[in-house]
Amino acid sequence: MPVTTPAAPAPVSRSRPALPQDFGALLRQDPEIADVLLGEANRQAGTLQLIAAENFTSPAVLAALGSPLANKYAEGYPGARHHGGCEQADAAERIAIQRATALFGAEHANVQPHSGSSAVLAAYAALLRPGDTVLAMGLPYGGHLTHGSPANFSGRWFEFVGYGVDPDSGLIDYAQLRALARARRPKAIVCGSIAYPRHPDYELFREIADEVGAYLIVDAAHPMGLIAGGAAPSPVPYADVVCATTHKVLRGPRGGMILCGPELAERIDRAVFPFTQGGAQMHTVAAKAVAFGEAATPAFALYAHQVVAHARALARGLEAEGFDVTTDGTDTHLIVADPAPLGVDGRTARERLAAAGMVLDTCALPYGDARGIRLGTAAVTTQGMGEADMARIAVLFGAAVREAGDAGRLLADVRELTERNPPYQG
Repeated sequence: MPVTTPAAPAPVSRSRPALPQDFGALLRQDPEIADVLLGEANRQAGTLQLIAAENFTSPAVLAALGSPLANKYAEGYPGARHHGGCEQADAAERIAIQRATALFGAEHANVQPHSGSSAVLAAYAALLRPGDTVLAMGLPYGGHLTHGSPANFSGRWFEFVGYGVDPDSGLIDYAQLRALARARRPKAIVCGSIAYPRHPDYELFREIADEVGAYLIVDAAHPMGLIAGGAAPSPVPYADVVCATTHKVLRGPRGGMILCGPELAERIDRAVFPFTQGGAQMHTVAAKAVAFGEAATPAFALYAHQVVAHARALARGLEAEGFDVTTDGTDTHLIVADPAPLGVDGRTARERLAAAGMVLDTCALPYGDARGIRLGTAAVTTQGMGEADMARIAVLFGAAVREAGDAGRLLADVRELTERNPPYQG
């Protein structure tokens, strides 16, 4: 099932937070939209952003997104465009490709996908035909919509078979995966999840795929930033194709990317353009290049390891507050917890937490039909919070879900944390 996010409470003030760009022109020309954007800036600055798929980009990434490349049409690839005037667009894309391949140790990168879903669509288009059988993590266990949801192109065009997790440990059931692969002989196996807090065994996935002659597609949207920072193992040596997003822990613009070897490069590129997309969003491609450059620094490696340390500290704190944390903890930025021991379901917990200024998602749990909560530490780590802050957040979680404290006091505690650690410095 997809992750769902509630509407956040409206900000109580339009006082301007520290912003990474000048809103002056927008304020003068369109104050109505400027007010919306300032309201969103206030919301982000005044509440805890704990959605596992979100983060704060750098001012440099935002500057690239708002650059003149937003005006440029550039269908095609560097040196082979369908439009004139693409010299600077070509330069930006070449830099993004070079930085991506160096950062992830890949031989080929396509940086044009508009989103992670677009990247997965292109990978399927390059490797599969309608009706092919594909193994992927079942949606009730954390599979993404593009991993076979009947409401998505993937579930309509391909025959998806879902593998799951052990109901006791919450870990991938590799014996089941192997048995399904042998029985169904899939054309591809997809490794990836939106709610799996541990590292997949990419080598074992490769072994099972080779045993049945299947492609291995890794959807690394969530761990890609950790991989860039050396805080998670890389699927690149094992996968035929790696799909990812460029936001989340990677801290770039919202977008997608695909990595592969030279033998699939032309098929992947043609699947992105012209098969599934038109012109690349060149301002976003430039912003991806900026993010890849930032992710290649020692500071980012330190950040990625801090994200994991903070997630582990927060998971321990939630367990101490009475939450049932799946897989007994986390190896990544991501935590899945069941609030049932506190007497509420995931949706109720999410609503109470949102009222206290803590923004997160619900998600499927690896057992039964109930929903838990999914949260991550990428954004709060970007803000500069530490392990002591994670312990404090866990206590606030417990109080909010139990309704054991005054909502106004909890909001004040949250704002004290965010005011000490603003997303953008003034």
